[in-house]
Amino acid sequence: MLPTETDVLVVGAGPTGLTAALTLARRGVPVTLVDRLPRPPITSRAAVVHAYTLEELDRIGAGGPLVARGVRAPEFTVQDRDRVLLRVPFGDLPSRHPYALMVSQADTEGVLTAQLADLGVRVRRPYELTGLDLGGPGAVATFADGATVRARYVVGADGMRSSVRGLAGIGFAGPAHGVESFVLADMRATSALPRDRATLFLARGGPLIWAPLPDGVVRLVASVPEAPADPDVAYLQGLLDARGPARRPGRVDEVLWSSRFRLHERIADTFRAGPVLLAGDAGHVHSPAGGQGMNLGIVDAVDLGATLADVLAGGPDTLLDGYAARRRPMAEDVVSFAAGLTRLATLPPAARPARNLLLRLLSALPPARRGIALRLSGLVHRPQAAG
Repeated sequence: MLPTETDVLVVGAGPTGLTAALTLARRGVPVTLVDRLPRPPITSRAAVVHAYTLEELDRIGAGGPLVARGVRAPEFTVQDRDRVLLRVPFGDLPSRHPYALMVSQADTEGVLTAQLADLGVRVRRPYELTGLDLGGPGAVATFADGATVRARYVVGADGMRSSVRGLAGIGFAGPAHGVESFVLADMRATSALPRDRATLFLARGGPLIWAPLPDGVVRLVASVPEAPADPDVAYLQGLLDARGPARRPGRVDEVLWSSRFRLHERIADTFRAGPVLLAGDAGHVHSPAGGQGMNLGIVDAVDLGATLADVLAGGPDTLLDGYAARRRPMAEDVVSFAAGLTRLATLPPAARPARNLLLRLLSALPPARRGIALRLSGLVHRPQAAG
């Protein structure tokens, strides 16, 4: 049963919502966290947590437990079949996490959920938001079963099709349908590729990402003309044969789960409408290139949770305008960066030799490699005073 009143209602219990709730709970703020699904998904898209995100998770006590469950990748490579075009080392990042952490989103959610449980906060399921009355102080949320909750603030962390954003009347500009099709899968495979390094293969048929996860699992993501509903072993093997290593080709042994999605690029018109705040995919969606989406959402959530806690402790309400002013430009920057990576990976055949030459030149320049590592890690967004 839901409470009738709460200081903060967080809608959506993915990584962003869980992080926002945990940040608030650590500060002693009464928070109610709901999700429309009857149980958390055991399959998930995101597979990397970058250094800056881990630093932000450290602030709320979740960084260490998550690192213990992942694979530390000391570098990222870009290849054309067997030829390495670019190496991006993370070992000299100015961070206590000089690596990319390869870990399933389901594990990330599990760590955050356990941390919340230790503080006496649980995810209330299944509660589907159907109404949001902003006519009085705060907001009154109505759910499909008729339950209502009055909250001083509502956090929309309910993804690209956010009910909170829609009910608050916040625009979300972009095409109605995704413009590019992707296939993704977790699988077991036999391969000579390292199990502690993610690789982006640039191939004639399109890009393919090979990302090792714990327990011998590999995440495969590929851009395709039209992804099948249930990519199987034969389909994934065909992608790996056509785009992956040629001299020592890998073998797909088992598909643990597979799915498909379309690329969307959208940003909410604002991240605040009165008592309603947006974070994560409710505010921004973009290409999976560079593994930035979940990371940006988690950083949004720590910022928002800390800002809300300051306001509820007596700080001025205008602090929330500061949150919106900080996060939307950052979202614009990440969306642009991810789109640029996607364009680079999907250039027409005539432009690929020049692209490959450029990548090899960048790989030969330590400052360029460092700049790319800082960009991928998210550390370019870290406030200077924190570094």
